[in-house]
Amino acid sequence: MGSPARIAVIGVGNEFRRDDGVGRVVAARLLERARSGALPPDTVVEACDGDPARLMGLWEGARLAVVVDAAHAHPGTAGRIHRIQLDAERLGHPSATSSHGLGLGEAVDLARVLRRLPERLVVYAVEGADGSLGTGLTPAVADVVEPLADAVEDEILRYRAAQAGGER
Repeated sequence: MGSPARIAVIGVGNEFRRDDGVGRVVAARLLERARSGALPPDTVVEACDGDPARLMGLWEGARLAVVVDAAHAHPGTAGRIHRIQLDAERLGHPSATSSHGLGLGEAVDLARVLRRLPERLVVYAVEGADGSLGTGLTPAVADVVEPLADAVEDEILRYRAAQAGGER
């Protein structure tokens, strides 16, 4: 087997719009874990504002991309996490949408047309309570940061184990 495929973790959001920054906070936790060796060495952790071109650039060349973003859902429950997996060109329609005007959905649609989707794209969308100007997450969203970082780490390790075992 050749060298392991790159894994991209992308935390999407704006840290100056309260709960919208949850993706960046989770990415910061995962970056600490990557630096300590808890994640495979080919894991790249980045933050992004949600611009579709930037998202596509960050997951380009990755076999697995994990995106963490804030979401709006109606009705919503602050801190609820949605996991959405897109394999190859299969696209589901989640009950939660990105908190950005343009962003993840448009990036996925455009990447599909351009054939630039990663082999596997997993999105963790966290329902927020407050997207107003300001810093800091609300308590309900802050409470899910560590469990969500754990879930993303487990996602990566399961993927790597499956890849090492010859599965896809």
